[in-house]
Amino acid sequence: MSGPVSNRGDEGTGTRTVFGETAVTSPDTELADVVARLRRSMRRAARGADPANPLSVAQLEVLSCLAENPGAQPSQVARALRLAPNSVTTLVNGLATRGLVTRISGENDRRTVRLTLTGSGERAVRDWQATNTAILRTALGDLHPGWQQLLTAALPALRELITAIDQLTDHDRPQ
Repeated sequence: MSGPVSNRGDEGTGTRTVFGETAVTSPDTELADVVARLRRSMRRAARGADPANPLSVAQLEVLSCLAENPGAQPSQVARALRLAPNSVTTLVNGLATRGLVTRISGENDRRTVRLTLTGSGERAVRDWQATNTAILRTALGDLHPGWQQLLTAALPALRELITAIDQLTDHDRPQ
């Protein structure tokens, strides 16, 4: 099996091999591992599917955040993505240079800035989403129909998990 991590034996055993050592894992540890590996696999597949895309994953995350929150302030984007404000500033500067984001100064306070996507920025988000959808569609098509049904049935639970995780991070944010 490729890579340093592999699952061996029965699917429900809760053991895995990491760098040659076998460890017993709990279901929450196993889920965290699967989610992390899925994210890495998706990133690699997206880079392979669209190698000409010059944007980093962090830049694409900022664009996606702005697509979901048009007119957000940089500090709001930083909180939403759990990034340092100076990191968001750097990312936004690069996106603005590429013509993907515009800064709009506040009417009452010129120091206040709101961020919006340009048409090119919206297109970049749609293209990234389409690439990810195509990857998943292809991969799901290779799975047994029973696994496809299980994954589809798990979507509501995964959405609830996302909400629960977001609420945890919301509680951690300074007010």
